[in-house]
Amino acid sequence: MDDVRRYAAEFLGTLLLVFFGVGSAVFARVQGGVVVVALTFGFVMLAMVYVIGPLSGSHINPAVTLGVLLSGKISPLGAVAYWVAQFVGATVASFVIWGLVRWGGVADQTGALGTNGYGVHINRGGAAVLETVLTFLFVLVVLVVTTRVEHAGFAGLAIGLALAAAHLVGITLDGTSVNPARSFGPALFEGGTALRQLWVFIVFPLLGGALAALVAPLLVKRSPRYRGEPEKPNPPAPSPA
Repeated sequence: MDDVRRYAAEFLGTLLLVFFGVGSAVFARVQGGVVVVALTFGFVMLAMVYVIGPLSGSHINPAVTLGVLLSGKISPLGAVAYWVAQFVGATVASFVIWGLVRWGGVADQTGALGTNGYGVHINRGGAAVLETVLTFLFVLVVLVVTTRVEHAGFAGLAIGLALAAAHLVGITLDGTSVNPARSFGPALFEGGTALRQLWVFIVFPLLGGALAALVAPLLVKRSPRYRGEPEKPNPPAPSPA
């Protein structure tokens, strides 16, 4: 039952992140601009860390789950279940956005259902590098701040700010993915070019997440809790002379 609750939390968290984040671009990109969209993603992520973080870890991003998997903090089976929940959540959120545009009289201010894409302000190679670097930053922050238990209360703030910063940099270039599920949902309903370019926004965020998992241990003190090593008993105190 606990496993089901964790998967449900990942489904719900990803649904809300995509609906509010992508929705802010589709519904208010012109009036709000880049800052509003970036802050929406960051604020929703921050909120989800505190709402579902104690239950599922609030990954709500396949790249984060990959980083956690490579860090040895989730089983392969658990990671696959998280990925399924995340992609389904993003798909449901994107369907609601698509429905509002198609049947609800809502104007799509992005002209492409908030999908990620390259070719106008950045080429494919540039998008690949950009997504790798931005996702590396975001997943690195997640892995490091959630390991430092002394700062656990501020983890959500750091994670939310990192996601907002990534969006501030990338929105005008490729729409900012850093999350394969976030890219998958809108592309599925937009189709066309967005669907053909989707692979870039799946492969390179995952690469960034994997690189973050390799670097994170270098920034965290070696401890049994992080490295998955058994606790070692303290050495006996020396006998008094």
